[in-house]
This record gives sequence, structure tokens and C-alpha cells, in this order.
Amino acid sequence: MEILNCSKADFDQILLEITEFWGSDRTLHLHHPIFLYEFGNSAYVIREDDKVIAYLFGFLSQKSPSGYVHLIGVRRSHQRKGIGSQLYQHFIGFAKKQGCKEIKAITTPT
Repeated sequence: MEILNCSKADFDQILLEITEFWGSDRTLHLHHPIFLYEFGNSAYVIREDDKVIAYLFGFLSQKSPSGYVHLIGVRRSHQRKGIGSQLYQHFIGFAKKQGCKEIKAITTPT
């Protein structure tokens, strides 16, 4: 599966179909366009034809040599196939090339 940078059309599709990734719209407010426009070099998607099946929005810290995964979503129909792991590995590779020494991700129990 090819990992590409997220486009505006991809971002819009993710927002329109948010429940396909998260089961509800509870994370919609976390999908800020800053991740496309300001951190677009670390916003990734995997598509199947024209449909986004997974995405990762991350960024690099300005204070320490670390990368941060803000959101990662995989369509419910494509979960448990290792797609999320592929996105994480891609982001880790990108972050290492930029000199990062650690990767962070913060989540909640829900």
C-alpha cells in the first residue's frame, strides 16, 4: 500500500466520513486544518482507489528532537490488517530523517 501526503480532498473526505474511522464524530474537533496546511509534510494517507482508508496526522516538536502522532485513523472495514502500523513506521522513518530521537502519542482510554 502506498503512503502519500494528505491532500485537501483527502482531508475533506476524512471529515465527511469520520464515523467510518472512529465509529462516531467524537474526534471531529481534533481534526484541525492546521495538520494539513502547516504540518502537511507529516500528514499521511493510504488510499484504495479514491477512498482514504487510513490516515496519520503528526508533527515534529519545535522544542526537542521528537515527533508527535496527533491522530491515526483506519476505516473500520480495514482495521486489524496492519495498516495503522504501516503509517506509524512511515512517520517514524520521516521523524528519524529529521533528527528525532523519540516519538510520542497521547491518547485517552475512550
